[in-house]
Amino acid sequence: MLRNIIKLVMTGMVAVPLYLLIGRGFSLYLSTELEANLAYMILVLIGATLTSYLVAHFVLLGLEKLAKLIRVSVDNMTSQEIFGGIAGTVMGLILAILLGNSIYKLPLVGPYFYVLLAFFFAYIGWMIGAKRREDLIRILPSVVSRSRAGRHKNDTHLPMGINKLVDTSVIIDGRIYDIAKSGFIDGALVIPNFVLEELQKIADSSDSLKRNRGRSGLDILSMMQKENDITVEIEKLDYPEITEVDAKLVKMGQEMGMPILTNDYNLNKVAQLQGVKVLNINELSNALKPVVLPGEEFTIKIMKEGKEASQGIGYLDDGTMVVIENGKGLVGDTINVEVTSVLQTAAGRMIFARPR
Repeated sequence: MLRNIIKLVMTGMVAVPLYLLIGRGFSLYLSTELEANLAYMILVLIGATLTSYLVAHFVLLGLEKLAKLIRVSVDNMTSQEIFGGIAGTVMGLILAILLGNSIYKLPLVGPYFYVLLAFFFAYIGWMIGAKRREDLIRILPSVVSRSRAGRHKNDTHLPMGINKLVDTSVIIDGRIYDIAKSGFIDGALVIPNFVLEELQKIADSSDSLKRNRGRSGLDILSMMQKENDITVEIEKLDYPEITEVDAKLVKMGQEMGMPILTNDYNLNKVAQLQGVKVLNINELSNALKPVVLPGEEFTIKIMKEGKEASQGIGYLDDGTMVVIENGKGLVGDTINVEVTSVLQTAAGRMIFARPR
């Protein structure tokens, strides 16, 4: 129905000028008899209407194909590409306006060249903007952040700072929810589609432990999306030519200029080697653990025997393992110990102590 209405409107818009143009061009050859004039006018009107209807039909078909092509192209583009393309188009049109003032004044062909120039620079601007979107994203955040800060001083829900890519290990870990809710993470948490697919595969695993971890990760994502203070974005960009999820994350981090949130030791090292910044939740956790120095004393319960002879093992509230000398025979007891040394490893912190 809407298509027919548009076609009729376009037909009228073309038919009326065409009828007036033909009628004026052949007015000198019209007969003075009223019947001849009426017959001529009817023929001209019918011809103009049919011609306009055909023109409107093909123009509408062309516009529909163009709209479909644009829609398909936009669906396959990331939000960063669209943003870069729009910014480039605006800059291209501004440049066309600056250069087109002199061209517009040319006789006869000036206005046509001016329109062609505008289309040309808009297209070039779109292509360059979409291609160099990473540079635009790096340049504009500071300007946008200052603008937002000035206009929304009391708005605490705006995501400020750099967005971060989230790895599957961080979602399954669960601590990201509490960290993000506390407000220590700025910007949005970007979840790529291929990470969601990996998480779904884990949730559908036949192994009960993996299945529970995957479902827990999906629950964590759902909880974060419901929080007003946490911004979660789903990124549709994918790399079909790359099979490994870690490699896709590193590639996306390189292209978008985003750091990667992960707990994966190997992904951490590979990303750093390729120049992608990594934020490791385990490193953050270790950094937040209270500092214990040799000579300090505290109370601890010995939970089990150690690997070495006469050693006992206990744990602090934050999970830090404490190895107690001569604690093998004190398993189950709560005793005072004195710290003898502290060992910091990639896996965490280990404290060595002796009974007091």
